[in-house]
Amino acid sequence: MKIRTRYAPSPTGRMHVGNLRTALYAYLIAKHEGGDFLLRIEDTDQVRQVEGAVDIINRTLADTGLIPDESPDKDGGVGPYVQSERVKAGIYDRYAKELIEKGEAYYCFCDAERLASLTQVVDGKEISVYDKHCLHLSKEEVEEKLAAGLPHVIRQNNPQEGTTSFHDELYGDIEVENKELDDMILIKSDGYPTYNFANVVDDHLMGITHVVRGNEYISSTPKYNRLYEAFGWEVPAYIHCPLIMGEDKKKLSKRSGHSSYEDLIEQGFLPEAVVNFIALLGWSPDSNEEIFSLEQLVKEFDYKRIGRSPAVFDYTKLRWMNGEYLKAMDAETFYQGAEKYLKEAITKDLDLRHIAELCHTRIEIWPDIPDMVDFFEKVPDYDISMYTHKKSKTNPEIALKILEEELPLLEAQDDFTNDALFAMLKSYSAEKGIKINTALWPVRTAVSGKAVTPAGASEIMEILGKEESLARVRAAIEKLKAES
Repeated sequence: MKIRTRYAPSPTGRMHVGNLRTALYAYLIAKHEGGDFLLRIEDTDQVRQVEGAVDIINRTLADTGLIPDESPDKDGGVGPYVQSERVKAGIYDRYAKELIEKGEAYYCFCDAERLASLTQVVDGKEISVYDKHCLHLSKEEVEEKLAAGLPHVIRQNNPQEGTTSFHDELYGDIEVENKELDDMILIKSDGYPTYNFANVVDDHLMGITHVVRGNEYISSTPKYNRLYEAFGWEVPAYIHCPLIMGEDKKKLSKRSGHSSYEDLIEQGFLPEAVVNFIALLGWSPDSNEEIFSLEQLVKEFDYKRIGRSPAVFDYTKLRWMNGEYLKAMDAETFYQGAEKYLKEAITKDLDLRHIAELCHTRIEIWPDIPDMVDFFEKVPDYDISMYTHKKSKTNPEIALKILEEELPLLEAQDDFTNDALFAMLKSYSAEKGIKINTALWPVRTAVSGKAVTPAGASEIMEILGKEESLARVRAAIEKLKAES
């Protein structure tokens, strides 16, 4: 049997990391076995819809390489792939009425006031369990109310005795008491199906063999199974993925600042790094490898290695992983990505490609660049304590002496290339009987004003040029004289 999975998002805004992981796992499960991956838009909650959200879904899937085999734009013969269009086609209404005829569902005319009276507090939480009041209406009463145009919903008729069990590929066999199964609404008063009903009908009609979703849906699964059984349909394999938590051990929320795919892209992460990282939020490979292309993930992915414990979104690890992807880039691709960040920090006519080369192996995300290179534009205000370096055996007093001795050598230097400058400073250190680092530290601090730079003194001066380098060294000497 060919595996068919689906990603069925609601168009309610940016794609949450958890939703992207669901899409990724569904894609990998299908592609690992040569199956099909479908995209279905579940827009039955008209109130929560956000304009442009479908475009976000399509763009995110395209950016991450999760290309559906069937979708609203690629009909595979089981469309429409948008639930509101399926509503118009009468699909859900037809199947809901079939359940009513079988006694597996019923019309409910209870108003908001009566429903509110059913609310009770259990373990500090308000819950509402429907009491099957309308199940006992006669056929004539129902027809009379429908003819009068009274607002109504259609509810599932769940048993109150016995148990219902189902199998999850990760959690095993799960059994629940039927008295815990509320008569959930299948068709709302606006004529639209609920998520719970529509996804069962659509998954069956679209031939979905494996349902991938978050484990928050485990408690609803018995109700879904009862629908499958009521229709006489084959139950799909269930794969309920673990919760994704923030580093505070709470469910990853918008407050984290990185809960959606677009948040991460805006923060300078690469799509392929995000996909790699999210794949490991709950799944572990059969090796110690951590860097995987999408093609490698397809080959390696075994859904039985998805864990059941909550996965922690380790932002530091994501930064590291993204840095590995940046390091692996060729120079031209890296420059294309880095250019706008370089130009944010540097307006002077300097060799940006050379500066990009300096950053290539030193950054983890694109926005690291401006703070790393802004000294090329202007030396920041700094404290002269920066000239103190135990390993290089320097302090402000020693640095002043060294800079005053190096200045005339720099002024006399015609060849301001990296190699020539380094050779000159190395010769100076040998002549003075000091370590080369002792000679370099003061001048690097003088021309950069930073404790950490992407290059050494001679390479920085090559990029700045002779005039600017000399001006910075002279300014440093005056600063040391004034503040020592």
